Amino acid sequence: MGTKTNYILAIESSCDETSASVIANGKVLNNIIATQSVHEKYGGVVPELASRAHQENIVPVVQEALDSASISKSELSAIAFTRGPGLMGALLVGVSFAKAMAQALDIPLIEVNHMQAHVLAHFIEDPKPTFPFLCLTVSGGHTQLVKVNSALDMQVIGETRDDAVGEAFDKTAKLLGLPYPGGPLIDKYAKEGNPKAFDFPVTRMPNLDFSFSGIKTAVLYFLKEQLQGNPDFIQENLQDLCASIQYTLIEMLRIKLVQAAKETGIRQIAIAGGVSANSGLRKTLELEAKKRNWELFIPKFEYCTDNAAMIAMAAHFKYLEGDFSSLEVTPLAKMKI
Repeated sequence: MGTKTNYILAIESSCDETSASVIANGKVLNNIIATQSVHEKYGGVVPELASRAHQENIVPVVQEALDSASISKSELSAIAFTRGPGLMGALLVGVSFAKAMAQALDIPLIEVNHMQAHVLAHFIEDPKPTFPFLCLTVSGGHTQLVKVNSALDMQVIGETRDDAVGEAFDKTAKLLGLPYPGGPLIDKYAKEGNPKAFDFPVTRMPNLDFSFSGIKTAVLYFLKEQLQGNPDFIQENLQDLCASIQYTLIEMLRIKLVQAAKETGIRQIAIAGGVSANSGLRKTLELEAKKRNWELFIPKFEYCTDNAAMIAMAAHFKYLEGDFSSLEVTPLAKMKI
């Protein structure tokens, strides 16, 4: 007799991506993502529009995940979903769908913390870190330093006191007149610029915490001053401005990560979240890893941004422990690791 295959369907709907994934005994079979372009003209995610788009996308996305895994609904062992953190309306769509489907199929429900899932994205493919490891989780909504003791035991040892680093990228990009989302565009233009062209302040916070609101204010006043003398200043210096802003933001992350590694004595270092797709951050940490003899883990690009494969992986670990949710479960816009 062969061992039974446990298929888990995972649903992610925390922000502006509707995603579904099927995992079989810990092996991710697919990662279906429907992105929402409706927010571009507003310069940011509009929660009401995100919720409506999730409602339109969720059935076809889930069906595609089942079809591409070549399984039927009746073969599923459990349904997993993102409980939080995220936009309440967007989360409600995923939670309601998962509850209804689990109840209809009479199978267990597994709630997943979105931020824990970002960390566990490192277990989707090889190479995988070993416990304990440090994970720098960087996204549009979060900046955290996490000590990962096991798949289900994580401790936040440092976090931002204000803006997340992804938010700082997007807000400074907006000041430069770049369209939303501006973070990837800063990364693109920074490649051709001089990171030392303009000097922006590196905010120093106590312990392992971060603060990113100061750079936004510094860039705002700096640009105001320069534009008075030269209305074409941004256009003429765009690449250098992007490179200098990116250098400053990455420097703040690097300083705290080095401090955390020294304080904990941990040399297994991982990065996760949407901003871990930034080429400047990857390059900086690769150099730091060589210099400090770290073992560095960076997930594939598709597992950096919000996706259901990471929710599936987190659900796999919870399934093994029999850690299930009741049908009374409700979404949480704010949720700690």
